[in-house]
Amino acid sequence: MIHKKNLSERDICTQFILPALVQAGWDVEKQVREEVFFTDGRIFVKGKMSVRGKRKRADIILYFKPNIPIAVIEAKDNNHSVGAGLQQALNYAEILDVPVAFSSNGDGFVQHDRSGFSGQIEKELSLMAFPSPDELWNMYKRYKKIETPEQEEIAFFDYFFDGSGRSPRYYQQIAINRTVEAIARGQNRILLVMATGTGKTYTAFQIIYRLWKNGRRKRILFLADRNVLIDQTKRGDFKHFKDRMTVIKKKRIDKAFEIYLALYQGLTNYNEDKDAYKEFSRDFFDLVVVDECHRGSAAADSAWRAILDYFRSATHIGLTATPRETKEISNIEYFGDPVYTYTLKQGIEDGFLAPYKVIRVGLNTDLEGWRPEAGKKDMDGNEIEDRIYNIKDFDRNLVIDERTKIVARKVSEYLRKTNRFDKTIIFCVDIEHAERVRQAIAIENPDLALENHRYVMRITGDDEQGKREVDNFINPEERYPVIATTSKLMTTGVDTQTCKLIVLDSNIRSMTEFKQIIGRGTRINEEYDKMFFAIMDFRNVTDLFADPAFDGDPVMIREVTGEDELTDQDIHPEEDQEIIDPETGQPVDLEEETPDEYSPPDIIQGGEIVSEPRQKIYVAGVDVSVLNERVQHLDANGNLITESLKDYTKKSILQEFQSLDNFLARWNSAHKKKAVIEELESHGIIPENLMAEVKKDLDVFDLICHIAWDMPALTRRERVEKVKKRNYFTKYGEKARKVIEALLDKYADEGIENIEDLAVLRIEPFNQIGTPTEIVQIFGGRDQYLRIIEELENELYAVA
Repeated sequence: MIHKKNLSERDICTQFILPALVQAGWDVEKQVREEVFFTDGRIFVKGKMSVRGKRKRADIILYFKPNIPIAVIEAKDNNHSVGAGLQQALNYAEILDVPVAFSSNGDGFVQHDRSGFSGQIEKELSLMAFPSPDELWNMYKRYKKIETPEQEEIAFFDYFFDGSGRSPRYYQQIAINRTVEAIARGQNRILLVMATGTGKTYTAFQIIYRLWKNGRRKRILFLADRNVLIDQTKRGDFKHFKDRMTVIKKKRIDKAFEIYLALYQGLTNYNEDKDAYKEFSRDFFDLVVVDECHRGSAAADSAWRAILDYFRSATHIGLTATPRETKEISNIEYFGDPVYTYTLKQGIEDGFLAPYKVIRVGLNTDLEGWRPEAGKKDMDGNEIEDRIYNIKDFDRNLVIDERTKIVARKVSEYLRKTNRFDKTIIFCVDIEHAERVRQAIAIENPDLALENHRYVMRITGDDEQGKREVDNFINPEERYPVIATTSKLMTTGVDTQTCKLIVLDSNIRSMTEFKQIIGRGTRINEEYDKMFFAIMDFRNVTDLFADPAFDGDPVMIREVTGEDELTDQDIHPEEDQEIIDPETGQPVDLEEETPDEYSPPDIIQGGEIVSEPRQKIYVAGVDVSVLNERVQHLDANGNLITESLKDYTKKSILQEFQSLDNFLARWNSAHKKKAVIEELESHGIIPENLMAEVKKDLDVFDLICHIAWDMPALTRRERVEKVKKRNYFTKYGEKARKVIEALLDKYADEGIENIEDLAVLRIEPFNQIGTPTEIVQIFGGRDQYLRIIEELENELYAVA
């Protein structure tokens, strides 16, 4: 008989924990999931490559019904105490938003009740005393403040399943459940804050489905502000509503449907007598979902808000990645505090969103300013006003031809080093600037522009041909367009799954707009090798990363009303405070007179209508050059590394290893050096990125010792040559020496991780010696071969 102390953790689950659950009335097939991975593992960028970190995994999650988790169990082998896994279980319970955590070593359970239902926060239970599903469901109801049978019935509604195997990710599950539970408790204004790329529309679909299918919300209005968002929604997650759904177009109303998709603009024309939404009765809709609600629905005097006020008896759900909180506009003032927030930082940490690196390019004209020499004339022959022009002027008031060209050149240089067909969005100051950049990119890439004129296209609100290409740009299967130049049109809602480069050449000051732009790159598409993206910044816009408002929970700012006393801040606002257009509820963009890429014509006395473009000064013959260029990466906590990568690495290594001897002991004791390298990577120390900065092709070992403790560094080739001179491996036969020499050469070329992987034996020159099986037999078998690898590594790192 095998003693319990000799059983593995998995054996403890199978032989003791699962039988205890069955005895308590749990359905193992429907209510118990084992070894549940609920994150994808953070992506670490390694030069041009990427690697995933460890995924979070719960040993057992208990569900009252599908997608309603109510408890987490962490198992340990019997050499641990019964409560040894409780802290980990509590961590997972908090992440997954469940009320009860358990730990077990096979002898019994320790239960931690976060709901307060049991009256005892922690207690030990025997194997035979595990709570039943109904007992844990009661704890869940207490935790979620579900008090009446009607509330329980609503919270219990089924999810949608289409047989494809798709189910919500853990954070979507929390957002869906919290929203439905809030509605069950009678809450009629609900805000969900979820980072771009985390599936807000799918989340909204599941919420709507659960309420609609069970008849609690019979007619639903889904509002967005752009056709592309409506089209994506109809073709994507909402397609399952089939003939019960319609899109309101050209203000034509058909009341025979149950699910309505509409643009704000499609329901209003800012004329009280003709607004299309008034063809519905005020109580026609039971539920109104407001997508991208930061764009205006929360402004009390916004024309869009009139729709919500009209259907005020309905439940209103606001969805956004970037809740807007200023003195004039507040999502929280209208919807209340978010029922759930899932941030960009969390998404990157969990591996559901793509990490990024930042390339900051400083041009001499931008950093030093430009003053025209005496008598300098513009392209029209007019003398240019003598003053210092800076980054706020460029492409808004004054256009320097050479500056546009160098931006196009740097973008093209980057793509040549990566992939010239990587999807790229270039954000420009205005429409005219977007057209000039488009032309400059085409000139920089004549071969590809001649091959297909859609290689680079301007996609702006005034260009019908460009707007028609949005679907092709965001479709991973469509090669063209590759590069899109834009101003405002592509900041929000466009699902650019494979965008690998975002270029910032616009003076962006709004944090909301900045977050939305960064969101264009955060989606992951592994099939098309989109695992991370780059941001090329020409205007110091990425300084906003350092702003505490960049990520985290939204903070409500007091709404100013007519009865409030004006403060000094109200009378003398700070330079960067947003000014809100009272008609649209949108911030006025002081850098561009066309906030929505449309400039209404001026009305001249007598009724004449004219449209005057803003006058710009165009100048050529200016010396524009790159003064500095710097690449920044994310650290292990998801923050941008602002110091040099070398300094950051040294600090991180010294925090991890107390001394050189401590590091050497860890390195030499590791059976596989790859384990130490992966440990370093988990702390944000990526050797490939570091080597690019120090511009030396060193072994990871030498790189770390050199940077952290100023040790003299040998190249991999130098280490190999010193080993060969010692003639240590002459004791082996000819075939064995041939394999060892090939391993040393492979190490010199590619590094230590490669020779530790048995897969290396399948490639040249090893496949010329024999099959992997034949090669390991040369040394007497697999174990003996692996000992040779360890011996070889000892010799490599024994060389001073």
